[in-house]
Amino acid sequence: MRFPRASGVLLHPTSLPGPHGSGDLGDGAYHFIDWLVGAGQRLWQILPLGGIGAGHSPYMSSSAFAGNLLLIDLIELGRRGWLTPDDLRPDPAFLDARVRFEAVIPWRMERLARAAARFATEGRVDERERFAAFCEQHADWLDDYALFMALADEHHQQAWCEWPAPLAARDPVALAQARERLAPRIAFWRFGQWCFFRQWHALRAYANERGVKIIGDAPIFVAWQSADVWSHQDLFELDAHGRPLAVAGVPPDFFSETGQRWGNPLYRWAAHARQGYAWWVERVRRTFELVDIVRIDHFRGFAACWRIPASEPTAINGEWVAGPGAALFDAVAQALGPLPIIAEDLGIITPDVVSLRRRFDFPGMRVLHFAWGGDSGNTFLPHNHEADAVVYAGTHDNDTTVGWWAGASQAERHHLREYLPGAGHEIHWDLIRAACASVADTAVHPMQDVLGLDSAHRMNFPGLAEGCWEWRFSWEQVAPWHAQRLAALCRLYRRDGTLLQG
Repeated sequence: MRFPRASGVLLHPTSLPGPHGSGDLGDGAYHFIDWLVGAGQRLWQILPLGGIGAGHSPYMSSSAFAGNLLLIDLIELGRRGWLTPDDLRPDPAFLDARVRFEAVIPWRMERLARAAARFATEGRVDERERFAAFCEQHADWLDDYALFMALADEHHQQAWCEWPAPLAARDPVALAQARERLAPRIAFWRFGQWCFFRQWHALRAYANERGVKIIGDAPIFVAWQSADVWSHQDLFELDAHGRPLAVAGVPPDFFSETGQRWGNPLYRWAAHARQGYAWWVERVRRTFELVDIVRIDHFRGFAACWRIPASEPTAINGEWVAGPGAALFDAVAQALGPLPIIAEDLGIITPDVVSLRRRFDFPGMRVLHFAWGGDSGNTFLPHNHEADAVVYAGTHDNDTTVGWWAGASQAERHHLREYLPGAGHEIHWDLIRAACASVADTAVHPMQDVLGLDSAHRMNFPGLAEGCWEWRFSWEQVAPWHAQRLAALCRLYRRDGTLLQG
């Protein structure tokens, strides 16, 4: 599917400014959308919206369907009378510019619990009706999610396979007893999702009304400690006790000499096929209820993925195993029609991956940090870009452009300066300009690059277990000229919505 020529900014909502320790769906998000409009940007790319998991990663969520409760705007809950001014008084620890999840998580979750309790006793009739309607509309995933989260709380976040056997095996009698025993906590988790979805849909509508579309992110794999795996054990490669037989990752690459051992369980693709890929169809459907465009992470895993025995401590001793290929996307297309999907086709890309992407007309990705130091055939070089592509200087997994340039080899620096004469003084703007000038339909710029920030502001470092996903910016860092310069580049390279004349 060809996208209109446009550009946008990559920024996860947790990186927004805000008073409560991390970015959320409150005033900061609305102000950012207004800033995007002023900067001539028509796209806002985010990371997965689900709850964070190990290492605070949004790619290790407890549900492929639920939203991240840490993104809930608590001030809006206060306007509804569910939180008091004292509840909303920020913790002094939140003055730190970075997200300190160890402090933010308990503080925010405690406020959400207070709001849920007040809603349960003081909520208006119309609010209760809307909450009940939401629970019914999302029952196909919400019921299992809320029960899973309540059981995880009851068992102090112990792995689900270590719960009492009847609960781990989803014995109907044990589940019915748990629903009765844990009813208040189940109601809390449902309430949290209602708040998230209500606020997110309002924010997305605000963006769409102003001509900004949201690019969401769908991780190919899900976390083992998740409602998805617990409630669909037959769809994953698990042993008789519910533990993964093998886990996902990638072999040694640019980011790591030992590869990346992500730890997600692999799918039993044959089981998915027997069900017509129903779980995947519903997952894609629900994702498009939240965003306008979906970037599917690790697209090459649908052709073949790196299977690592669960006993292996690193990703070195894995092997490539076949994925579902076209069958999955045929099932999705048959159920949902053509969809605006971006394929994250980075890493070791073989002809079968290229063929799969092209069969469904999914734009691929081109990253300018990977373009330099080789020969003219490098697919990441701008003259080799294709129209149905999305071009970035770097992604959330890369260093910032300023940080990358500081560590670039002499060969990379020489090549880039030959290719982009005069480049290097403002390397971040050099690559933003190169991305805008590309023939690729879509260009996306990390917010760190727009602000010219160094490696200290990197969002993620693949393979690093801690210290990632914490970056935030402040509006004091953003000057009027940032938006003006972006808008000028969009006009210059026809990414502002105008059509070619003649």
